[in-house]
Amino acid sequence: MQEVRRNRLDPSRKVITLSTSEKRTIVRLWRDAVSEERTGSAYLAETEPGRWREVSWDEAARTVDELANGLLARGIGKGDAFGIVSRTRLEWTLFDFALALVGGITAPVYPDSSANEAAYVLQHSEAVGVLVENEKQRAKVEPLELPHVLTLRDLDALRADGIAFGQEHPKALDAAATAIGEDDLYTYIYTSGTTGRPKGCMIRHRNYYAMTSSIERIEDLGLGDDVMLLYLPLAHNFGRLMTLWGAYSGFTIAFCPDPHAVVDALPQVRPTLLPSVPRFYEKAHTAITSKLEAASGPRRLLADWALGIGRRASALRQQGKPLPRGLALQHRIADRLVYSKVKERFGGRLRIGISGGAPLAKEIGELFHALDMLILEGWGLTECTTAATVNRPRHFRFGTVGPAMPGVEVKADNDGELLIKSETIFAGYLKDEEATRGVLTNDGWLRSGDVGEIDADGFVTITDRKKDIIITASGKNVAPQNIENSLKASRYVSQALVVGDRRPYVTALITLDEAEVGKANGDVQALVEQAVENVNRDLSRYEQIKRFAIVSREFSSEQGEVTPTLKLKRRVIEQRFADEIERLYAS
Repeated sequence: MQEVRRNRLDPSRKVITLSTSEKRTIVRLWRDAVSEERTGSAYLAETEPGRWREVSWDEAARTVDELANGLLARGIGKGDAFGIVSRTRLEWTLFDFALALVGGITAPVYPDSSANEAAYVLQHSEAVGVLVENEKQRAKVEPLELPHVLTLRDLDALRADGIAFGQEHPKALDAAATAIGEDDLYTYIYTSGTTGRPKGCMIRHRNYYAMTSSIERIEDLGLGDDVMLLYLPLAHNFGRLMTLWGAYSGFTIAFCPDPHAVVDALPQVRPTLLPSVPRFYEKAHTAITSKLEAASGPRRLLADWALGIGRRASALRQQGKPLPRGLALQHRIADRLVYSKVKERFGGRLRIGISGGAPLAKEIGELFHALDMLILEGWGLTECTTAATVNRPRHFRFGTVGPAMPGVEVKADNDGELLIKSETIFAGYLKDEEATRGVLTNDGWLRSGDVGEIDADGFVTITDRKKDIIITASGKNVAPQNIENSLKASRYVSQALVVGDRRPYVTALITLDEAEVGKANGDVQALVEQAVENVNRDLSRYEQIKRFAIVSREFSSEQGEVTPTLKLKRRVIEQRFADEIERLYAS
């Protein structure tokens, strides 16, 4: 039976893809993408800060084929692991597709990894080579003496080798691509490692193919004329999935190598899709609330009125109800006078923000939607090839991570741990059968390690990580992540770590948003005390923060205290700030 789907850029033209019995591989995904005669840009590559070059689908297809033939020319083929150490760039993605075409297994390394961390991934995966962004990254891997070490500058020479090889062996690439099966490994993705050494997740071709096709089944999530601004690290499954989804769906991806330059890139690229970890939206929320609170007189009255209209409209939209004529008119006026000014800071065309990788505070989603911008939160993990649930453009609830993805089952175990079953479940941890048995049940369910609830409509709410649950000295269970998210909703709080395991009461370490504290010109201790009191009002007595300490610096990846996706490494932070914690329990 043949599968018929419509070209995203020209819905009137039917595209006959491979039959449903054909192999679901990244090879098929890429070749379907470049054979659809798509117009418009496949990618936008930043050649220098603020300057973007359009890359057509034809140019991308030619580049990938030449790179793939170049890999074959150098003896790299099926089953060979090959590392990539680079920021988020077009070259990363095209090289990844080239590796997929020859059956190589990409082993990504975060660009800010230390030399020891990079060595661990490359040695553990038995990589035969590595592509690095620059000489600084090359220095990290040189001691390993890998057979193949390439920088981005070497890719032109690799393409030249590929052109020559393709002329001499015109059928070699097709033969290599045809030999790849659904269950062959496409990539090793190493978990961030909030505890202990990172584990290498073995992800098959069909896992990522099933993931991308699941996304495509969600109505209005991706459109053919979308433009995505992508700054997420491609060594993480979230960012990597976006590159595959872009090829599958046909929209344009603009690569932003510097996460600190996103604010500058937004008005240049004017994206309609913005995938991000919550930290970006948290900082934007702080900036917006700070500006609203600083307004006075008529401006403050206008802002309050517009927010009131936006919240009424948001409540109806969350219920799937249309806006009454009067409210719709007021909403258009509020948009012209207030919302549009905020939206311009995001490029003026943002259709959907996507949040993943860590929990997003409910208040943040609600404020953005009151300003006529929709952020959809999802949840998943590397072991299920990125996503298990996501809110929908027409079916969403803030504070939840949405219903299960198409083709995915989610259920709660007796202890509240969420279990996942789908075609996206990984093949296991590389060289670690014991750890694999620990997360995969005999009947095919994946243990997520997250504790949550599923309501009658299928919406999933994550309460905490199973391993992070705090059990106080009195035996009460406390979920720290929700409390931390509520604290971060304060414009004065940058980060928070809740402590209390086997302790008589709950405490917190808090870092400050120095810029916002500076604007307040008030007593810092009093500002944070008020933020803590506001959070405590909604907590049970045993959950309430009894004491807190303001620490002198932010928790950072450089200090090994947060993961590349900005999750807190709790045990590391507790060890680093052990003296401060002990003082909170000293009397």
